[in-house]
Amino acid sequence: MPKASLALPLLYTYRRCPYAMRARMALLQASVTFDAHEIVLRDKPPGLLAVSPKATVPVLVLPDGRVIQESLDIMRWAFEGRDQQGWWSRAQTPGNQALVALNDGPFKRELDLYKYPQRAVDATPAFHRDEAAGGLLHALEERLATAPWLGGIAPCAADLAVFPFVRQFRAVDPAWFDGQACRATRQWVQAWLDGDQFHRCMKKMPPGLNSPF
Repeated sequence: MPKASLALPLLYTYRRCPYAMRARMALLQASVTFDAHEIVLRDKPPGLLAVSPKATVPVLVLPDGRVIQESLDIMRWAFEGRDQQGWWSRAQTPGNQALVALNDGPFKRELDLYKYPQRAVDATPAFHRDEAAGGLLHALEERLATAPWLGGIAPCAADLAVFPFVRQFRAVDPAWFDGQACRATRQWVQAWLDGDQFHRCMKKMPPGLNSPF
């Protein structure tokens, strides 16, 4: 399909990928109507390979032909001109930017080694779990102990950016996570898991086809 023929933005996505998840949640929160193409990891579609040689999701193709290849850039685009409630602006504080950087850097590296220890020689899951928890989860708990959201009294794009990765971390061993002394963080995670926005974001789509959101 020629890029210029798109009637709506087209998001190449993978349902369980946390990067794609935060892109979908931002687009939904910003009330952007878009089509989503659920990829098959072992058989990536030619359309994705044509616009993004790196072929990692999410990738957003706009009707004017522009291609946005990073999840945070997709989030930024989603809220441009649509941020009346301050979702993006509240995420731009130094504290929130530091949390997102911690999430996308050290925490994600430890999370991958915790969840997929076979990817590295001599990786010890418990060690990487504790390293991840001692970094991001400690910082999150300090913030969320004083306010229910990273945006303060209301959530913001930083919440959307971080939550999918903490969700993935918890999913490795929910009993261990739920037994930790991070009550505010556990409540924050559960609030997102129970929320309508998360359930809309996680609707199942037929692989290989465009599905409207």
